Formats: sequence, C-alpha cells, structure tokens
Amino acid sequence: MTDLTPLDTAHAMMDAAPDDTGKRLRFFERLADSELFLLLQGEAVDDRLSPEVFEVESAKYVLVFDREERLAEFVEGSAHHAALSGRVVAKMLMGQQIGLALNLGVAPSSILLAPDTLGWLADMLDNAPDEVMARPSSFAAPTDVPEALLLAIDSKLATAAGLATSAYLVSVTYEDGRHGLLLAIIDALPAAHGALAKAVGEAVIFAAQDDGGLDVAFFAAGDAVCATLAKVGLRFDLPQRSVETHTPAAPGRDPNSPPILR
Repeated sequence: MTDLTPLDTAHAMMDAAPDDTGKRLRFFERLADSELFLLLQGEAVDDRLSPEVFEVESAKYVLVFDREERLAEFVEGSAHHAALSGRVVAKMLMGQQIGLALNLGVAPSSILLAPDTLGWLADMLDNAPDEVMARPSSFAAPTDVPEALLLAIDSKLATAAGLATSAYLVSVTYEDGRHGLLLAIIDALPAAHGALAKAVGEAVIFAAQDDGGLDVAFFAAGDAVCATLAKVGLRFDLPQRSVETHTPAAPGRDPNSPPILR
C-alpha cells in the first residue's frame, strides 16, 4: 500500500526528529483523533470486546490499524474487528497494563507503544478544562500566536463537524486586568460545549503551548459582541453536517462509555 495516511506522516515527522517534543506530541494527538480498527478474537457482543492480545518481552499488546485494508493485509484475509477512535482505545486499556501495536509490519507507521506510554496518553486525554467566571472588557487582534497552536486549533475544529458554525481567535483583556488569548466559538450546540472546550484544551496541550493557555467562550451569532470578534479575530470555519436521523452510537463511539474488555 503506497498511500500515506495522516498517522504515517505524523510518525515519519516524529521519527525524523526524535528530540523534538512538538513533533512527538503531534503524533500522539493524531493517534488519539484517528479512527482505528482493533483486531478481535470474535464478534463483539453488545459493548463487550475480546481483542486479540499478544506478548512481546513480557508486555501485552492489542493490534490496531488505521485502515481496514491494513488489518486485512496483516491477517491475510478477513477478521472480526471494531472501529474505535484512538482516544477510546487508550481509555479502554487504561490500567490494564496492555500496550498498543499500531500498523504492525504493514505500514511506515508500524510501532509498539508500551503500556506506560499508553497510560500517559490516557492521562493527557483525561485532563478536563477548568470553568471560571470572567468578564472581558476588550478584544483585539491576536499577535505572536505560535504556528503550532494555530495548526492544532484548526485541526481540532475540523473534527467537530456540525457542533458549531465558526470560531474567532482574539486577544482578550478582562475586567480584572488579566490578558490572554480567547477562542470564541459561535452558535455551538449547547450539549457540545464541554466537548468543544476539552478539544481546544487538548490542542493547547499537544501543541506544547502550556504557558498561559487558551480560554474558550461561547456566543450566539446574534450577540452584539460578534461584530467586534469578526472585525479583529482570526476566523475558523467548522465543517457542517447534513441533517441525519439519530441512530444509537455503536460500541466505542462514545469516549465517556468505552467498550468493556472481556
């Protein structure tokens, strides 16, 4: 298979610069956001999965692939598998002392991630943003924003299709005199506020920008402040979804309720 996937690209960048913390973090962010195909022993039953587990040097690993074709190449045919996001796999394996074998032997991104490494990733993804009350007094155009942070925000918002319409990155001054960066998210679904705030928090962490962080606030498009945000802010447009009927989530689609190992 010659087509490179986003995980292949992120892995190659990390491999070429082993001392670059930013590139290493971006690989793990891409892993968390990717859809992975977990090799199973048999068919999933409700929310219970029986993954294939193998042992290398006394450590246990499950096998995941970022393309179904790669899984089929590994097993030389078809096999039971489950489609899960990387973040769900990490949460599912938390505390199990089981590592992750990614694209083993079938792709440039072939790598073994030890149980401790997967535990670190699960901890990173488990960080919840703090909720604070602060009143902005003025907004201005953002300056000196690291490119890595801009790319991370853009990448995260691209995965939030249908959850909001747009967002503006601005410099903000609060009534208490504090200054910082604010991402103002416009017309977000009320139920998605927490998930969006957490996603933006992950963007900051994986962009290695922990000096000052980034605040998130939610506004309706009709709010008077949006005219100012549009004038001075850096705009991000979120992809939109066509209207679909609701269907129950498949096992592994909800990071707050990952499948159960058996």
